[in-house]
Formats: sequence, structure tokens, C-alpha cells
Amino acid sequence: MRVLHVFKTYLPDTHGGIEHVIRQMCLATKGLGVDNRILTLSKHPVPERVEVDGITVRRVRQDFDVASTGLSLGAFKAFAEEAHTADLVHFHFPWPFMDVLQLLVRTGRPYVVSYHSDIVKQRNLLKLYAPLMRQFLDKAACVIAATEPYRQTSAMLQRLGDKVRVIPYGLDPASYPSPEQERIAEWKQRLGQRYFLFVGVLRYYKGLHLLLEALRGLDYPMAIVGAGPESDALQMQCERLELTNCHFLGRQTEENLAALYAGCESFVFPSHLRSEAFGMALLEAAMYGKPMLSCEIGSGMSEININEKTGLGVAPDSLAVRQGLIKLWQSVDLRTRYGNAARERFNTHFRSEFMAINLLKVYREALMRPSM
Repeated sequence: MRVLHVFKTYLPDTHGGIEHVIRQMCLATKGLGVDNRILTLSKHPVPERVEVDGITVRRVRQDFDVASTGLSLGAFKAFAEEAHTADLVHFHFPWPFMDVLQLLVRTGRPYVVSYHSDIVKQRNLLKLYAPLMRQFLDKAACVIAATEPYRQTSAMLQRLGDKVRVIPYGLDPASYPSPEQERIAEWKQRLGQRYFLFVGVLRYYKGLHLLLEALRGLDYPMAIVGAGPESDALQMQCERLELTNCHFLGRQTEENLAALYAGCESFVFPSHLRSEAFGMALLEAAMYGKPMLSCEIGSGMSEININEKTGLGVAPDSLAVRQGLIKLWQSVDLRTRYGNAARERFNTHFRSEFMAINLLKVYREALMRPSM
């Protein structure tokens, strides 16, 4: 079975959560006989084709960016060519431009859509986009949501009814480097023997402004890994609040990330808007057996981090985050219990082989339906 994945960004150009979801989907289904290809945009698509994890990625030049939506004239020809050699197209929502690709390029191939998030920020543009979005989703063979809570609380997913399939994202621990004890020791020497960790792209919905406010007056070491559009504003806020133990580490290698996860005492993921539909970094923390602190916003985060079982789920405000930080910092028994439960839940619910089996069922179902 040949599957073409379509999304606006991908490795090695960008390293966001959806990119890593697609990576894990491709790696996991590859072992079940699926030949995956990826079509994406890039500001610097040289060379045009690259291999990532043995999977071909075709990069098309991005010509414009409007409201966080990459646009490309060359994508129409590339999509037609790549879809022609595929049995099935797997789109990754939201990216309005792919709706246009599907509408104008008549591939004759069935398609499924991974619904990674509601559109939250671009409310006004959503009114214009809504008719095209509904048509695009209505014609999909299946729409995939990552968790049942998100399906139940998303108006669009509720509208799609029995077309929606819930398939939790999964990770393969073998696809991550083993933490090196020397690196763990080096980070602890730099950050402190005890430290909190955040990993993610620094975007508006990550709630990091709430975290920094929560840290005011607390001398807890906080390691923030990642880069993004909010980086400068967050560092200015950090200076304004006179936080002396907050470390902005930028993007890190996979080897350093493994060491930082393994060495941290607790993981903090304060996303406060529904643009954060799941939280791959939160899932990685569970894989490493770390107690977690996240916000309860009716998203998939509450499926990974179950309040008072694998960590703390708090209200999306700085006071609640602060109280959670203090509670985790002060109780070793709580951290141990939560961390063990997080690893156990990962092993029973979120391993990539579970995701792959269910994806294959959806792919086969889609291929049985008439093409749109």
C-alpha cells in the first residue's frame, strides 16, 4: 500500500509536534507493509527530495505565507505527480492550502484526514474558510482524531459524526536515542541536580507566559527547550520578572533531548488553548516516566496526563500552575508515584504499534470506498 502524507512542514526543516506524529506514523506502518511518502513545503527546498528515516520527503518551495498558511504555486504539479503514484492520500489538518490542492487537483485517490487541532487563532479568516473546510472534510473517507475527549469537545468533529475514528498517537521508544549518563550529568551540572523541563515550539498557545508568571519568586530551575515566534517576548518577560533560574536552551539535538528528559525531575506543559490538541512532548515525558504538570482545557492532554494519577492537571492560569509546581517540587513520593503511573500508561495506551494497527484498518476502509 502506497500512502502520501501531505502537510505544510516536515523534518528536517521543522521539528513541531505534528511533524513528529507523521514521523511515528510512517515508521510504525512501514513495518506493516505501508510505503509512505511525504509532500511538504520548504523555504529552502534544496535538494528537492531528501530521505528522513528511510522515507522520501519531497519539498516544494513555499512562495508566500498568509496567516500561518504556507502557499506554493509549484505544489499543484508536485501534488498531482505524487498522488498519481499513491493508493491513498493522508492529509494532516489544519492547513487550508491543502484543501485547495485537493479541490483543484483531481487525483481520483481516496483520502483520509488527521484532524490535529481546531482552528483557534484565526477566527475571522475561519468564517471565510469554513465552507471549503466543510467540503474538504465531508469528502474524506475517514477523519482521524487523537483522543475521545477532543472528539467530544470539537464542534467540527461532532458535526462529522461516525466518519470520525479515534486513534491515539503513539511513540516507538526504539526511535529515540538512549540517554547517555555523561550528558545527563553535564546538564545537571549546568541546570541543577533538580530541574523542571518544558519542550516544544515557542508558540502563543503553549502557555509559557503563565509558567513564567507562576515562577515569580520561586527559585526552581526551569529548562525551556525549543525555539519559535514567542521566544523574544518570553525572554523579555523573564527579565521583567527577574527570574534568575530560568534557562532558554533553544533547539537541541535528539541526544541532548534524551538526556534532558531523563535527567529532569518533572515535566511542565502549560498549553492553555485548544490549538494544543494532544501534546507530543507530554507523551515523550510519559515515555520517560516523568511526573507531569499540564493544563485542563478539554484536549487530548488530559488523556496523557490524568490528574492525580500520572501528574497534575490544573486550570490554565498562573496561580494554578504555581500551586502545581510547588506541590510537585515538595513531594518525592508524589513524583515517584506519578512517574511510574505515567510510564505504565504509556506502555498500555500510547505505543506506536497500537497506532499502526488502527491506522492500517482506516487505510483499508478508505480504499474500499469510492474515490472523490
